Amino acid sequence: MKEQKKGRRLPSEHSTFQDRLTGRLVHQMMSADAINHATYFLQSSFTPGDESMIFISNRSGAFQLYEISPFPFGDIRQLTDGAAIHAFSPAIRPDGATIFFVRGPGLWELDRHTLEERLIVEFAGAQIGEPSLGANGEWLVMAIKQGPTSGLAVGKADGTGWNIIPFPRTVIHPQFHPTDAEWIEFSGDPAPRMHRVRRDGSGLECLHLHDNEQFIVHETFLGKTGDLAYTVWPKALCAMNWQTRQHRTIAEFNAWHITPNKAGSKILCDTNHPDQGIFLVDVDTGQQELICLSDSSNQGSQWKQSRYALAADFAAAQSAAKSEGTLSWMEVATDTVYGPQWTHPHPSFSSDESKVVFTSDVSGFPQVYVVELT
Repeated sequence: MKEQKKGRRLPSEHSTFQDRLTGRLVHQMMSADAINHATYFLQSSFTPGDESMIFISNRSGAFQLYEISPFPFGDIRQLTDGAAIHAFSPAIRPDGATIFFVRGPGLWELDRHTLEERLIVEFAGAQIGEPSLGANGEWLVMAIKQGPTSGLAVGKADGTGWNIIPFPRTVIHPQFHPTDAEWIEFSGDPAPRMHRVRRDGSGLECLHLHDNEQFIVHETFLGKTGDLAYTVWPKALCAMNWQTRQHRTIAEFNAWHITPNKAGSKILCDTNHPDQGIFLVDVDTGQQELICLSDSSNQGSQWKQSRYALAADFAAAQSAAKSEGTLSWMEVATDTVYGPQWTHPHPSFSSDESKVVFTSDVSGFPQVYVVELT
């Protein structure tokens, strides 16, 4: 049994190299023979001021949360232990002092300094997804599947006001509007994808009707503009006006996972089939700048398609999801359909947007890398 103890410190595994195409400085943040990955691309891996970087690893035998502080040369500190956490659930509160994460059917809060944990809310027998925070960190929303009920769980970080907003299909990736915490955007699984609902459960509507042949994925808010960015895989990077529902194509290329900057003027993305690297895209002009290569294995047979998976594609994955306690068949950690998420780069910005963090298994194990933009 591997040692796992909250608070233990491990020596730095940091090294650097230059990207072979762009020449940019790349930090390899760890080297352990384990699954190590950054937070999900909809969340930041950095605390405010970029003083510390958090990551998830199963190096202790179960997925736990770790911190490198100060970035990039500091020791590795283990932040959680015990039962495994949801490997893509950590979300840092805007003040940087608290990290929210999911363990089993419960949403937890971790004090980064004392490492004290507090159970915020628990939904017996449920599967819950990664939490998304409102702009001030007071409200949280998560996808939930509890028995026959799917939907969104919404409530306050202090544990009060929690309720479930039901939805007739699986829900994934709910997100609060960046300037109006009354609104939540979420994905229906699979098509049609984009929906919105008010925090109190009113105003539920589909934002864009489309069928299985329009493979829309990875929609998120276009920074503080409040509009939405999304990809039509593998054809185009697009945007939709939150008010008018007008769609426009930003760039025609195989943008995959996307992360807009705070201003909504640039979008970071990885690519696949073919993997051309990680790019920064200008929202106004569509101009694409290569940041670096990822060289990750980017697993998942469905990414070779231009449509959502059909019943025959994911029947086996549904069975695996049930056995693994996974929320969605699109998140299943198998070599089929959508692939293990830690084989995907999932690039995101640092807090000051001067760096990009991503995951790659080019070394044989997933590791976290940070590339300098300036």
